[in-house]
Amino acid sequence: MINVAIAEDHHLVRDGIRALLERADDITVVGEAVNGVDAVELVVRDTPDVIIMDITMPQRNGIEATRLITEAGSSTAIVILSMHADPALVRRAIQAGAKAYVLKASVTEELLLAVRSVHMGAMYLSPMVSESIQDAGLGSGPDELPLTPREQEVLSLIGEGLTNRAIASNLSISIKTVERHRTKIMAKLNAHSIAELMREAFRRGLLNVEE
Repeated sequence: MINVAIAEDHHLVRDGIRALLERADDITVVGEAVNGVDAVELVVRDTPDVIIMDITMPQRNGIEATRLITEAGSSTAIVILSMHADPALVRRAIQAGAKAYVLKASVTEELLLAVRSVHMGAMYLSPMVSESIQDAGLGSGPDELPLTPREQEVLSLIGEGLTNRAIASNLSISIKTVERHRTKIMAKLNAHSIAELMREAFRRGLLNVEE
């Protein structure tokens, strides 16, 4: 189970995020904060696995709260939630220690993907955020996250059209392990479907036609 906290000062947005998270079988909401000061105190006190952090909050903004949490050595992974895809803002958030940057317009299944990705050690950027960073020439997007040898093996087998069960059998690992690898691969390549995954893998040279 992934223990998630929410730091958001608008109660309607906070309630919407909570409702989305509570529909997931593998996520539980363990705390809420309405400003940056409370967010830092919540993380230090309760150490949730993940905190979803709004940028624009009273008393202390989300980026400053993220920096303080990171400097404190917390193991809590931080997902920044923002209305803005400004590359400079994204860069500041990542430099402060955020592991994901999700647009508020994407508070759907994409937010769940971001939470699961950072919980497993991967980074996640909303597609529009990734594009804005690449257009601005900033080196802080998923392109800097290479696949591990095992992830490359899983990707190759996905490219061959194998199911999770078949991949598990082929590599002598569990289906759940395959699912974790698949989630990490999709997060690193910023893909939201198998079709997107294949296109991005070919574009980056991670797969070739002969495979």
